[in-house]
Parts: sequence; C-alpha cells; structure tokens
Amino acid sequence: MAEIAIDPTLGPVLARTGDERAVLESFLDFHREVVLRKLRGLSDADAARRLVPSATTVAGLVKHLTMVEDNWFPRLLAPMPGEPYRTSEEDAAASYALTADDTVAALTAGYERACARSREVAARFDLDHVVPHPQLGEVSLRWILVHMIEETARHAGHADILRELTDGSTGAI
Repeated sequence: MAEIAIDPTLGPVLARTGDERAVLESFLDFHREVVLRKLRGLSDADAARRLVPSATTVAGLVKHLTMVEDNWFPRLLAPMPGEPYRTSEEDAAASYALTADDTVAALTAGYERACARSREVAARFDLDHVVPHPQLGEVSLRWILVHMIEETARHAGHADILRELTDGSTGAI
C-alpha cells in the first residue's frame, strides 16, 4: 500500500504530538484558513451570489463567522461594557445579510481581525476557565474551542460546496 503524502506544514500536522491546547488551536486555525481560501479569488458578485435556496453565500458565511468569532471570544470571555452577547435569531440572520460594503477584501480583512482578536482573548485564559453563558449556563474555554472548530468546519464545508458550484474549485488547500 502506497503511503499518502501529507503536507507537513499544516497546523494540525505540526501539532499532532502537541498538547491539548496546541491541537485545538491548530485545528481551529486550519478551518479558519480554509474558509478564507474559499472566499479568496472570487469576485464580489460571485462571493455574494446565491446558489442554494437559503440566503447562504460564501460572503455571507464569512460575515457570519466574523460575528461568531466576536461573540464567542471577546463578547463572552472578555466582554466590554455595553457589548451584550448575541443570542437572538435576528442577530444570527443579520450576520449573513450583505451590504454594498461587504466586498471580498473587506470581509477577508474583517474575518482576519476577528480571528486575531479571538486568539488574543483566548490566550489570556486556561482551557479550564469557565464563564457564564446566557443559554447554556456555563462553558469552558475548552468547550468554546471545540464548538468553534465544529462551527467553522461546518461552514467551511458549506463554502466548499458553494465555491465548487461557482467556479469548479475544490479542495481544502
């Protein structure tokens, strides 16, 4: 049986013998980058084009994930006064709604900033750090990281399908 070559520079490969935090963070960063790869190279019109019955678009997914990053890390772990945690269906729906300002460049920059801020906030806490959550009672940073891996990977899969429908491009890398 032939051995399959794996890119040794991928974060999850580099962290394969790392501690729990390194593994969690590398998988989340990998999926964050996959989402951006699905957006990059698209025109603004193609990124915003609806290809499925729902309002889901590649641009909308990135805008949504930007809000999700902000909600789960800064707003939950280190909230600023007057910055409530978003829990409503209206907030979720609005996170996908695109405006003329939501260009590929702007969405990319916004998502990169949100991810950097999330990393910065998360770095201040141990994995066992627990915070109150308005719907779940309490959550640990460990739980947040696992949830964010799931959320980001799920939407990366959506973006992968939409990108393939747009221009035939496939693959995570």
